[in-house]
Amino acid sequence: MKAKLHQYQNWIFDWSGTLVDDLAMVLDATNHVLRIYGKEEIEREDFRMSFRLPYAGYYAEILPGVPLEELEDHFREGFARSEASGVTSPLLPHALKFLESLQSKDKRIFILSSMDAAAFDRHAVELGIDHFFEASYAGVLDKRDQIHLMLEKHALEASNTVFLGDMCHDVETAKHGGVASIALLTGYQNAEQLGMASPDLLVDDLSIIHPWLDAPTSENDS
Repeated sequence: MKAKLHQYQNWIFDWSGTLVDDLAMVLDATNHVLRIYGKEEIEREDFRMSFRLPYAGYYAEILPGVPLEELEDHFREGFARSEASGVTSPLLPHALKFLESLQSKDKRIFILSSMDAAAFDRHAVELGIDHFFEASYAGVLDKRDQIHLMLEKHALEASNTVFLGDMCHDVETAKHGGVASIALLTGYQNAEQLGMASPDLLVDDLSIIHPWLDAPTSENDS
C-alpha cells in the first residue's frame, strides 16, 4: 500500500482521534452521562480500553435499558459543559500540514464521523479547517451504513479511495466499503486493538505517511 499511497485521489477522514484530540472532552461528556444515572465515573485509560463504535452498543452495555436518544441528549449537554469549562479539542500534530498537502495535490477530502454534527461543524470552523472538506458526514451512528452512500453520491471509485481513522470500526467501515484503510495510533484505541482489525496500514501518526504522498516508497510493500 505504501508504494501507491500517493495515487489515492479520495481521502476520507474520521474526526475524533484522527484529526483532533478531543478525548478529554468526550471523556468529560461520558462521565457526565454516567453521573446522571448514578454510575461511577470512568478513568481515561479504562475508557480507551472499553469504548467502541458504534457507540450504541457501548452505552447499551454500561447503561442498559436507557433510550439512546436520551443518552445522546445528556452527552451533548456534557460536551457543551466541557467546552464551557475551557477544555479544548486541538488539532493533532501534523494534521494541518497533512490536509494542506492533500489540498495542494488536488485530492478530494471528506469527513465521516460519529461526532455530533453540530459539535463537528463548530470545531472545524474554530480550528480553521472546515474549508478543506468537500463534504462532511458527522453524527453517523454506524459508519458502515454511510460509506457506500458516500461513494455513490460523490462518484468516488472505491479502488481510488482511502479511509483514515483511529478505531477498529473505522477499519471495518473501510473494508465494508471496499476502500483502503489506514489506522492511526493518535486516538482512542491502541496498536493491539487496531491490529486485530487488520488495517492495510497501521502508523503512529500522519507524519509517517506524509512523505509517501509525493512519491512511491522504496520499501518492500505488499
